[in-house]
Amino acid sequence: MKRWYPVGLALVAVAMSAAVYTRLPETMAVHWDIAGNPNGWMPRAIGAAFGPVFIILLAALLRFVPHIDPRAENYARFREAYEVIVASVLVMMLVIHGIVLALALGYHVSVTRIVPALVGALFVVIGNMMPLVRPNWWFGFRTPWTLSNDRVWARTHRLGGWCMTAGGIVMILAALALPPALGIPVLIAVAIASTVGPALYSYLTWKREEGR
Repeated sequence: MKRWYPVGLALVAVAMSAAVYTRLPETMAVHWDIAGNPNGWMPRAIGAAFGPVFIILLAALLRFVPHIDPRAENYARFREAYEVIVASVLVMMLVIHGIVLALALGYHVSVTRIVPALVGALFVVIGNMMPLVRPNWWFGFRTPWTLSNDRVWARTHRLGGWCMTAGGIVMILAALALPPALGIPVLIAVAIASTVGPALYSYLTWKREEGR
């Protein structure tokens, strides 16, 4: 199943593009600034194909990197958590592809509300998986102190899980309740806080471990 669901998601994205292709404008917006204004465009053919291709390439990358990780054996210890994370990321890419198509068709979609809410939901999912992640060189809070001490890794990822989950909830609430113009700035601020905090904690925990 883990081999084929990315292909299934990509095929859904292809079907979405094919269903509306003739109604898409010759040039379609594919990127927006923090105020929700389009600032990047692609020709229709490339814009319609970008989502499906990106899903496949991202899935392939996420499948490949564990094989070249110096601590590849640890992935077996958190395989289920890693699969949940991969699936969540790919589903979000599919939803974003749908948003791009909807906007190209002229539907009103509040990018500054929906995207922060989507990222917030992803943070909640990843945050819940973080305590299950075992030491590796590709995914998680990879600081010099977590990579040098497995106990520091475990403690940092427990705290990081709480931070990311709480941060995701804040992103969702901000996207739904605050003025749209604040959605992206809040997302950026919360994302930084929920990653810098655990990184600093990893250093302090390492110092305590070294002092024992």
